[in-house]
Order: sequence, then C-alpha cells, then structure tokens
Amino acid sequence: MRPAAALTEAPAERTHALISSRDAADLSAAIKPTVPRPLSDHGAIGNLRTLALVARDGTIDFLCWPYLDSPSIFAALLDADRGGAFELSPKIKNARCLQLYVPESNVLTTRWLGESQSAQVTDLMPLPQEVDGPLSLIRRIEVSRGEIEFELRCWPRFDYARQKPDVTIEDGQAFFSVGDLTLRLSAPVSFVVENGGVSASFRLKAGETLDIVLDGNAGDLPEGEAVTAIIQQTVSYWQGWAKKSTYRGRWRGAVTRSALALKMLTSEKYGSIAAAGTFGLPEAPGGERNWDYRATWIRDASFTIYALMRLGYQDEANAFTHWLTERTERSDDGQLQIMYGLDGRRTPREIELPHLSGYGGARPVRIGNDAAGQVQLDIYGELLDSIYISNKYGEAISHRNWSGVREVVDHVCEIWQEPDAGIWEMRSEPSEQLHSRLMCWVAVDRAVRLAQKRSLSAPFGRWIETRNAISENIWQNFWNEKLGHFVHTKGGDNLDASMLMMPLVRFISATDPAWLSTLDAISAELADGCLVMRYRRDDALDGQEGYFAACSFWFVECLARAGRLEEARINMEKLLQLGNHLQLYSEEFDARGEFLGNFPQAFTHLALISAAFYLDGALDGRFSQWRP
Repeated sequence: MRPAAALTEAPAERTHALISSRDAADLSAAIKPTVPRPLSDHGAIGNLRTLALVARDGTIDFLCWPYLDSPSIFAALLDADRGGAFELSPKIKNARCLQLYVPESNVLTTRWLGESQSAQVTDLMPLPQEVDGPLSLIRRIEVSRGEIEFELRCWPRFDYARQKPDVTIEDGQAFFSVGDLTLRLSAPVSFVVENGGVSASFRLKAGETLDIVLDGNAGDLPEGEAVTAIIQQTVSYWQGWAKKSTYRGRWRGAVTRSALALKMLTSEKYGSIAAAGTFGLPEAPGGERNWDYRATWIRDASFTIYALMRLGYQDEANAFTHWLTERTERSDDGQLQIMYGLDGRRTPREIELPHLSGYGGARPVRIGNDAAGQVQLDIYGELLDSIYISNKYGEAISHRNWSGVREVVDHVCEIWQEPDAGIWEMRSEPSEQLHSRLMCWVAVDRAVRLAQKRSLSAPFGRWIETRNAISENIWQNFWNEKLGHFVHTKGGDNLDASMLMMPLVRFISATDPAWLSTLDAISAELADGCLVMRYRRDDALDGQEGYFAACSFWFVECLARAGRLEEARINMEKLLQLGNHLQLYSEEFDARGEFLGNFPQAFTHLALISAAFYLDGALDGRFSQWRP
C-alpha cells in the first residue's frame, strides 16, 4: 500500500481503456451481489449525518440517505436480491482481500492482492461544508500492479427497498430518481442501464486512478486534484479529531477506534448520538429479535458523556448534554421517553418490512421501535448521572435546565416502586427489577449531589429520604439470603448481567462480600470465559440470543474494581480479539464469537472505553475502587 502517495499526490493521467457498451453488457451478469457477506466483514464510513457499510469485497450494502434515520437506499445486507447495493469488483485471480482505515480516521481502504495484480479502493463520505449542505460518497480506485478489469454495479432501492428508481444516463452520468429524490453517479466509464440500476466494465493499468462520486445531484462534481484535496481534508478532519484524545494508556488503538465509531454515530446538527448505524440485524440467528437502533436512547447518555469526557472530548460531551437537558425541559411533568429520534422528536412506531428476507433469513425486518412506548424506570438514573458528570467536569447547569431536572427527580420520587419493562426492554409483563430500582436510586443520589455541589435549590429532605428508602428497599427485596447474592426481580432467584452496574454506579463497594458473591454467581451462570449473557430466562421471544458485548466489558471493569486485575486483563485481551479486522463491534456475539445485532454498536464501544480506562489505571496503581 502507498497511503502517502494515494492521499497527497494528484491522480495519474487517466489513460485507462473503456470497454464498449455492448462488451460491458455481455460481461455484466444480472445485478445481484454475492451474498451472504458476514456482518463482521464490514467497515463503516460516515459524515456526521449518515453512514455506510463497506464489505471486504468492496460492496456498499447498507446506506440510509440523506440521514442515518432516513429510509435506506442500499440494504443488500438485509436482502441480497431486493435491498440495493453499490459493488466494485476487480478481476484478480485468487486475490487476497484486506481492509484498513487510513490511520486514526474514518476513511476506509479496501485492497486486493494477487500474484501479478494489486488494486485498492478508498471509500469516504466527505463532511458537508454546511450542516444541511449537499452529501456525497467518493470511491477512488487505484491500481499499483498489472492491468485489471473492474466491474461496477450500482442498483439503489429507495424507501427501504420498496421503490425501484427510474434510471437515466445523461452526459456520461447515471441518475436514479423516485419522486423528489434523485441520486447522481458520476465516473469516466460507459454506464449500461440494467434493471433499476447501472453497470460498467473498465480496465486500469498500474499507476492509473479512477474516481467515482455518488451524490444528491447538487453542485459541481469534483475531479482529479479536487478529489485528492477532498480526501486529504477528510483524513485531516478525522485525524485532527482523534488527536484531541488525552488517552495514552494500554489498548490505545482500540480505544481510539471506539471513539471514532462513536463520533461517526453523532449528529453534527443536533449533538445526539445514535445507538447503532443499522436496523433489522438479528440478535439471534434466523429469529425475530430484529430491531431498529437508529435513535438516541436516554440509557446510553451517562455512558456516552463519561466516555467522551474521559478521553478529553469536552465539546461533544457538552453538545450531548444540551440535547439531553432539552428533553427534560420539554418533558410532561418530568416523564421522559426511553428513546428519541436524533432530532429529539418521538421515535416512529414500529412497522415490519415483509418484502425483505432479512440478514441470514432473520424476519421480520423492522423499522421504528415500539419499545419507545414502554415504561423503563432506569432511564432516569442514566439521565441524572450524565447531567451530574457533565456538571462536575464541564459546564454548570442553567437555572432553566435545573427546573426541568427537578421535575424529573420529583417524578422519580413518585414512581420508583412501580414495575417496568427494564433495561432489556422486555415485551412481557412488567415486573419490579433490581436494575430499574438501582437507577432510580442513582437519579435521586446524583440530583442531591449536584444540588449540593452547585448550591442549587432543592427539596433536600424529600430527596434524601427517598434515596434512603430506595437503598433499603433494594437490600430487603433483592438480596436473596438463601442463595447468598443479589437477584434480578423482587423476591426472585434469577440473575441478570445488568446487576454488574451496582459497583459501577457506586451503590455498593466493588469489594463488599455481598457484591463479590454476586459477581461470582454471574460468572458461574451467565459467563463463558470473557463472554457474558444478559440473562438466561424466557423473554417471550423466539430464538436464543447471544452474549451481550457491553455486559462482557462491564464484567471486565467489575473484575478490575474488585482487584482481580490479572483476570480482568486476560478477559480484556480476549474481548479485543473478538472485534473485527477493523476493531469494530456489533451488539452481541454468538457462541463462536461471530457478530450478532446492529452495527457498529455505540453501547459496546462505550463499554470498551470504560473498561480500558479503568483497567489501565488500576494496573498502574492509579485508581482506587471508588474511582468513578
């Protein structure tokens, strides 16, 4: 690979041979990608508005346009025949395919290495010059050895593959149109219209370059040196952002990649952060556990704020805090939704897309999320913890925002004993759950701390009395004396990995015997080495879900806080081996460590950062168990 030349030199003269339209038609098979492409074989590129997944074979098989929560234009990842894709295929015999990011960036390079031929494509989504400016996706092909024939197939399917676009070719450019939406594909090749898409075949020799641009048919098209400049600017942006990190500890590469993934899931316009980049990817092979994660969960808030602040990203943490506090201002008597659209509006109702076959046959594919209507009491703890952390290390809360927070805390004081759906969004009957009660305690505790720290007016008597009542309730109703450990439901005997949060939110000492016995029970019943399941019980859904990646990293942090550093370290190393070739993670792992669930998953990357940060400090003797 020659990254310096690829990113700093003007492209070579384009003397490649264009194949005639008739030859191209003969060479091109029906537009249908080679599938399945395993989820773990993907990288992600983005522009702080949306993101695309790029498979290791050079195919873009997932992209929502123009926003992350807009309908998809490419979704072959969810249906190889109907979803839509953008394929680039070099004809290199027995090629070895490699994929890597330009260091400390979200610019992706895919390479093909053969005995006498080699090529690469650089994929990126330039950041718009304005928040609502036009979008584009650039694919630069470079050949470094031999002469190579390439095949291009671009067949978008609009509105979640419910509409096949009209296709026209004008002045060597292809246009895909449905209603008011038009995409433009530009490249110096001869396009052939083919079943709602286009194809092309062309040859490049060593030293030659070809640029392909997909955009929204707005503005002038960049060419040659202008494309080189855009690539340089995009790389410089990401590298400049990555260098702001103050983290210098162990596993820095994985931590930096996690931070870059989180930034890619961030809305530049609103400051919100999506839970994941995709919808419909299954948590169980072939099953119905297929949800839409293109929204912002209140639950992720404290993890996000803490992770960003730990790494030195104060601006992003403040932007997300402002987005969160706006939700409290607009709440109805202190009640919050568990999730919001990236723009802060209500999450759309859940609907099924029966025309899509699903990843690996997992159906139904869903968009929207009915869990938005559930009662999940734990969200108040995550919200208040994030606001407390932000105020402790960042900007002081305004009087107006504090008034909204007071309403939320007063609401928690009224409802903390109610049953709910809980952190895992159970679609069965609500129940009284330890994690929900724990996080209600966190909500009131952090409000008391914040009011005292900032000398804010508050009903201290009522709040402290409620905080104490919740603590006593947890010990009375969720400690099982017979089993010798905490349990997930009131008076029950089941375990749940969400209990790993107990020492992490400082409800209990990480070395308290009561906690250590609980940690051992979780290890024995829910863990397989470094992999931890959320629970082992009937959740009213078909299929057996996998090991939850975030819980696995929480387990590492709990081991470290308990002083079991060597055990924590080896588990951390094992989990890092389970990331894909780009150190990206999805939501879960199956029994073989393969990816399950939506991707890339913010919750997983947040937990990775937290575990690495604490374990690194503990190994150096810097942190006590009460370190937040």
